[in-house]
Order: sequence, then structure tokens, then C-alpha cells
Amino acid sequence: MSKLQTTFPENFLWGGATAANQLEGAYNEGGKGLSIFDMVEFVPKEERVNGHAMDVTSKRELEALLARDTDGNFPKRRGIDFYHRYKEDIALFAEMGFKTFRLSISWPRIFPTGTELEPNEEGLAFYDKVFDELLKYGIEPLVTLSHYEMPLHLVQENNGWTDRKVVDYFVHYAETVFKRYKDKVKYWLTFNEINISMFSPYIGSGILIDEVENKEQAVFQALHHQFVASARAVKACHEIIPDAQIGCMLARLEVYPETCNPDDTIAALDIDQMNLFFTDVQVRGYYPSFMNRYFAENNIEIEMLPGDEEILLQHPVDFLSFSYYMTMVASGDPEKKKEKGNFFSGIQNPYLRASDWGWQIDPKGLRIALKKLYDRYQVPLFIVENGLGAYDTVEEDGSINDDYRIDYLREHIDQMREAITDGVELMGYTSWGCIDLISAGTSEMSKRYGFIYVDQDDYGNGTFARSKKKSFDWYKKVIATNGKDLD
Repeated sequence: MSKLQTTFPENFLWGGATAANQLEGAYNEGGKGLSIFDMVEFVPKEERVNGHAMDVTSKRELEALLARDTDGNFPKRRGIDFYHRYKEDIALFAEMGFKTFRLSISWPRIFPTGTELEPNEEGLAFYDKVFDELLKYGIEPLVTLSHYEMPLHLVQENNGWTDRKVVDYFVHYAETVFKRYKDKVKYWLTFNEINISMFSPYIGSGILIDEVENKEQAVFQALHHQFVASARAVKACHEIIPDAQIGCMLARLEVYPETCNPDDTIAALDIDQMNLFFTDVQVRGYYPSFMNRYFAENNIEIEMLPGDEEILLQHPVDFLSFSYYMTMVASGDPEKKKEKGNFFSGIQNPYLRASDWGWQIDPKGLRIALKKLYDRYQVPLFIVENGLGAYDTVEEDGSINDDYRIDYLREHIDQMREAITDGVELMGYTSWGCIDLISAGTSEMSKRYGFIYVDQDDYGNGTFARSKKKSFDWYKKVIATNGKDLD
């Protein structure tokens, strides 16, 4: 019997997480093509639907956005100018003691339309420089292949992942970057929050809903294509970089029944199974039987080609990574589903406090998620997104006293340690938005997650100067003590 582990492992990967579309800027430099998120405008808070604004739903809407290309406020195009400031930012990550830094490669920076045979050398060279800078400080790159950065051309010409051709385009892209960075990158992820297509077909799968007859059929067919592409990428990664590890990534939606009423328990179980469907396919290698009823009742028929099931089964991921921000509450009462609550949920949990954006804060839910995921899959887990989006105030002396962020992270890290003591195999933790960046869901700059403040507002005004928050030194101490000192 193995010895009880009560502390973080010696090789634990502490760090921070970002995405190219929220970070880099320089959307029209270095030969980069337009991505799907380059077309998402900033929408003031009072005008948003369900608290967020990230979708483009129709061809007409997309054409209108293209027509006012230079007049609108498209924050993800400017990001925080990491493209030109990466050395400064990486030096700050190194000062905090990062063991790893999660970033994504912008697919259209490598293949501007997604269909080219030859990659864009300028784009490849940029990431060479970024990886070299990270490795100079002993920071391992953790690279996401697809983090909401599909080339826009594939939306316009193929309606995104609904077209099987996109599988080959993606695999060509994946093989290209594996070969280029095989000596620099040992940790990879395929699709970021692959389940997001259920909530945002455009961002998750590049689907314009007005171009399809059956929304759910289109979404699940697109997801099947992504599953196949993910498995083929795993296969290519293992062949090209034998010592690499490649994982999947899920937006984990831990859910509680509202009461002990069996109807509430069934409602919670249904939500939980739907969330875990994605990792069942990518970790176990096959479609779970509980989806048969869902597909039948919703007139969904997945078109599979010969060999699809074999490729899924033969090439599962090496580890499971996930984002964790909140938990949900489920009710068997259909009327309660209409109540406004969390980002993904319709019912507020009276036992939890909430963030400035109404996301309920549940550190113990992270321990529950870790225990359940590890019990189900028995593969290493990696928390690659977790953090508190909040309004930060710069004091007259320039200080930013974000004790609320320190409290949030301390509570979550403490529950991670409890989960490790429970027997969970946890590889690492990358706090989301380790440097302030553009919000994915709202395109705001004012929703800040970072240990590093970036002087920019929601409209792009500011010097873009970087400064340390109080949490910077706190997280530096956490890493230096390998999670022992959380005070």
C-alpha cells in the first residue's frame, strides 16, 4: 500500500494560464489571419444577454461585423499586447517562481485561413521566441492547440466543425506545431473547454446557427469531429514527441441537487453525466451508453466514418485537465430552471457567497470535483483554470490590495491539498489570467483575475504598463513553499 500523501508533490506544476486571443493582441501583424474571437465586440454590461456576450449566431451578423471592421470595439484584437511585451511578462512570471505557463497557439497565426499547405513562418518564429524565453527561466510551456481561436475562414467556408474536412485541417496544424516545437514543449492540451459548444456553438465549434436545420444535431456532429481530431492529435503527439504528455480540457460543472427529492437528484445526475460525456469519450475512448437515450429523444444521429470508433479507443489522452470556477444547483421543477443564477445555472445556492459577476464561490466544490473525476477516470488531473474575476482599485501610491483574490485562491488551494490527501493524483495548478487580460465571456478588461495589473480599460485606453498586485508576492510565497505557506 502506498504512503499517505499529505502535501503537494515535489514536482507539482505551479503556474498561471492564458489564451492567445485574450493576451497577444497584434491581430493583424506577423501574417496572422482573423480568428472567431476577433469578431466579438465589447458589449456594455447592461446590454448583455444572460450576463455574457460571446456569440455570433448568424451569417448576417458576421457580415455586419466584418463591414464595421475598423469602427467597432473588438478588445480581443488588442489583448494586452503580449505579442510585443512577452519578455517583460515572462520575467514577471519567473519572478513569481512559475514552474509552468499555460498559453495557447493561435491557429490562424500559423495557418491564416486554416487551409494552407505551408505554415506562416512568422507565426511559428514568434512562438519559438516565446518558448525560448520561458525555457530560459526553467518554465515549462503548457500549450493548448485550440482555445477559441479557429480561423474565421473556416466559419465562412465550412460552417466550422460541422464539416468533416476541418478534422484534416486541424491535424495538419497540430502535426506542424508538434514537429516545430518537439524539443521545447512537453505538455499539450487539445481543445479548451470542449463542452463550451453546448452553450456557445460559434465560439466552441465555429457554427453559425442560422446555417443549420437542427442546432443540436449540428453541435453534436461538430463535437464528434473534434473528438476524432483530438484522438488523431494525441496519436501524432505520441509519435512525434514520445516523451510528451497530452491531455483534454473540460469546463467542469459540479452540480448539487437542490433538495433530497429524488427528482432533484435525477436532474443533477443528468447534468453531471452530460458534462462528463466529453471526458468519457476523450479519456475512456468511447461514447457512454447514457447518451443513446439523449440522442434518440433529440433526433440526433452522429455520422461516423469507418475507423472513428477505433481511433477514439486507441488514442485516449494522457491526463485530464479542467477549469473550475463555480458549482451549480439542479432542480426537478422545470419552473426553477428559469430563475437567474450562475453563468451556467438557473438556481442560486444559499450557502455560498458570490463574486462581483455573480459567480458563486465554492472552494469545497473543487475538492468534490477532484475526487469525483479521479474516482471515475484514474488518470492524472490538472487544474488549468481557476481564479476570481473582480474589480481592482489602484490606490494613490500605486498599490493594489487584492486580499479578496488571495482569500479566494487560498481557500481553493487548501481544498486541493485535501484532495491530494484523499488520494487524488494532481499534476499541477495554473491560476487563470495570471496577468490581467481580456475576459472571454464579456470582452471586458475591468474583470480582472491577475497577480499583475495591466493599465487598460474596457475601451483600450491606458498605458498597458504592468504593475504587481498584493497577490503577486503571496503567490510567489505559495510556489516557493510548494503550497505549505498559504498565509
